[in-house]
Amino acid sequence: MEPDEPRRRLALLVEYQGTAFGGSQYQKNAPTVQDSLERALSSLTSEPIRVALAGRTDAGVHARGHVASFLTASRHPLETFVRGANALLRKDIAVRAAAAVPPDFDPRRHAAGRWYRYTLYLSPQRPALLRQLVWHLPCPLETEAMSQAAALLAGRHDFAAFTRPSEAGRRPTERLVFSAALTRSGRLAHLDIEANAFLPHMVRRIMGALAAVGQGSRSVEDFARMLREARPGEARHSAPAQGLCLMKVRYESRLFDDETHEDI
Repeated sequence: MEPDEPRRRLALLVEYQGTAFGGSQYQKNAPTVQDSLERALSSLTSEPIRVALAGRTDAGVHARGHVASFLTASRHPLETFVRGANALLRKDIAVRAAAAVPPDFDPRRHAAGRWYRYTLYLSPQRPALLRQLVWHLPCPLETEAMSQAAALLAGRHDFAAFTRPSEAGRRPTERLVFSAALTRSGRLAHLDIEANAFLPHMVRRIMGALAAVGQGSRSVEDFARMLREARPGEARHSAPAQGLCLMKVRYESRLFDDETHEDI
């Protein structure tokens, strides 16, 4: 490869099980998704690769449709990037698709929306196969009340109650939620929520408050009050990380919109 070979920007659609990772973005003292991608892509292209991600996921959080981008001088076909990266990546990360994108594409700044799913396992007995993908709640839950509360999230609100007080003090906490719904199918219940952006721990704190509604320790009216009054950090209980999955990052260009999103 010539040193002055023109570089192109590529985007990858990435899925991973976050159990063994300290999060998605690079850190010194724990394995991360970013570091794993950069190592695999650098090996594949024989050049140093720096990856940009569509956002940050916490330790233990999963992704079905995260997006990464990078610059490369490699002329490998897109399918070679998919196959080659998957051959080099650890087994809990997979590249689902690759696409050429404009040189100025930024997967985080250009995102128009993000869809997260939180999954509950409702049964007196704990699961084995799903243990790293769900929050097991053995007590009975009033899921209809939880569904009513979840529907209140749609629209533009101040979500200060659903993040750390320190976060609420240093950045705007208003977000636009395009849709929010809690549904149940057998032993599984899903909270699906899509918004223009999310605050740190926002979905997990929302899920913690919804679980309190389902258990009867908090009413739908009280949940509505928390949302309305927006007292920083009032939703103190954060649901466990393993139940949360980033399902899709949406772009106006419809990047990767033709990819299906099967249930986890």
